Amino acid sequence: MKIGDRVEVDIGAIAHGGHCVARFEGQVIFVRHSIPGERALVEITEVTSKFARGDAVEIITPSLARREPRCTYAHPRGCGGCDFQHVDPSYQRELKASVIKEQFARVAKMEIDVTVEEVKPIVHWRTRMDFTVSENRRLALFGSRSHERIEIESCQIADTAIDIGAINAQKLPIGGKIHVAVDESGKSTIDIEGRESRSLLSQRVGSQEFSLAPRSFWQSHKSAPEVLSSVVREFARAKDGDHIFDLYGGVGLFTAALHSQVGAGGRITLIESDPQAIIDARRNFATHPNVEIIEEKVERALNRFTRADIVIADPPRSGLGARVCSSITDINPRVIVYVSCDPSSLARDSRILIDSGYELEEIRAFDLFPMTHHIECVARFISRH
Repeated sequence: MKIGDRVEVDIGAIAHGGHCVARFEGQVIFVRHSIPGERALVEITEVTSKFARGDAVEIITPSLARREPRCTYAHPRGCGGCDFQHVDPSYQRELKASVIKEQFARVAKMEIDVTVEEVKPIVHWRTRMDFTVSENRRLALFGSRSHERIEIESCQIADTAIDIGAINAQKLPIGGKIHVAVDESGKSTIDIEGRESRSLLSQRVGSQEFSLAPRSFWQSHKSAPEVLSSVVREFARAKDGDHIFDLYGGVGLFTAALHSQVGAGGRITLIESDPQAIIDARRNFATHPNVEIIEEKVERALNRFTRADIVIADPPRSGLGARVCSSITDINPRVIVYVSCDPSSLARDSRILIDSGYELEEIRAFDLFPMTHHIECVARFISRH
């Protein structure tokens, strides 16, 4: 088998990463643009010693869940951003639930029951977009596993306030990185790498107002801050006087959700290593004496403390890892609330926490990235000590 070959295969289960698994003459092929149960003609795009990758270029037997993509760029050799434009939205969530279950069974060695919950809107939901610039000085997105720049005139997941035509009318730097963010009022801010920007965005979640730099991390789905804040509050069940740690706390989304619950006698320690996020967090909580903000790597900062009541952790896609899990369990919180955007690293860390004396009491999953393979989970662990 070599790149460019075309083979007819039966499409098997969805795999972590948004591809489906197929086999041809004993060779595993990870296939994009397909749905489990289909029969498809697949063009091979990559070959390794262990597996191949390919695109479904012709659907011979379509799934009942197949839909015409809303996006004109969602096709082989098109934009690499959306994996599931061709899949019915309700079935997208079923596929994502199956990925979570498979990762926990394989990595954490445990069976879980989980449903991926719908979060609206499912189109034009994304308030943060990163673009590159083509040789024609037009906005582009990269192809799948490629450095090829695909020029676009529209995006079905981008907030409607992101006016691609208007941005293209500017003189954009070839190969440049363009970050566009939309705030609470629907105002968009364009940040071009290498050009100084002093803009601040305004966001409101509940009664808390945030101001943040355009490139500071903020949940990309416009409904995500409210949804996740509500679940974190529910899972934390904080009490007056508690000491809560908000790890990888960013600009303070979850600190804002919890600080009123701990009262004047409690406190929240927010730990974050990104300098701009720290500036934003200190601005946002300048009038909250029960909020302590530490600029440092989580694994180093936690070593200063000996106890905690609750830990909230929202790490990057790579997860906590063994070292941070150990630092968390060393301070013996009664509850750990783990917010994760990757079911594989969550499953790995769940096994570490369980083996360290914690029980996975509840897990919820949310479709905060419709049309893509990404998933957001929130897990509640309680101490067995």
